[in-house]
Amino acid sequence: MIRPCLVFNDRGEEAVKFYVSLFPNSKIVSMQRSEKDGPIAKGKLLNATFELDGREYLAFDGGPTFSFSEGMSLMVTCKTQQEVDGYWTKLTEGGGEEGPCGWLKDRFGVSWQIVPEVLGQMLSDHKSGNSEAAMQAMLKMKKLDIATLEKAYRGSAVA
Repeated sequence: MIRPCLVFNDRGEEAVKFYVSLFPNSKIVSMQRSEKDGPIAKGKLLNATFELDGREYLAFDGGPTFSFSEGMSLMVTCKTQQEVDGYWTKLTEGGGEEGPCGWLKDRFGVSWQIVPEVLGQMLSDHKSGNSEAAMQAMLKMKKLDIATLEKAYRGSAVA
């Protein structure tokens, strides 16, 4: 079994609880705090096992040695613009940062991609539409807008 492990500098417990509150079919399986100072300070997250939309993750507080990079991100595939908007808003609030092309960093420093499900089809099916135009439209966006991407893909002028 392969499970992603998120090592937070600090606030891992807060992050886990936040993520579980956002996504359907999510729960905390177990959580343990450090009982004494050692490699992980007393009271900090020693180990959490949690599920996001049914997929299992691990997390713990590792201290200042650990930080996240854009080289690893969590991708959320959304069916509707309402889903895109909702996840984007919730994940950027409280100190998150918007990035290009549907990428963002949440307030804990974790990178996310909030992507409409239809984007993959638009970018790979050049026979049904203009994949290059959809790509160029995407490159101009932060939060992805399905209607604008579809207009570009279908050949309509995009402002």
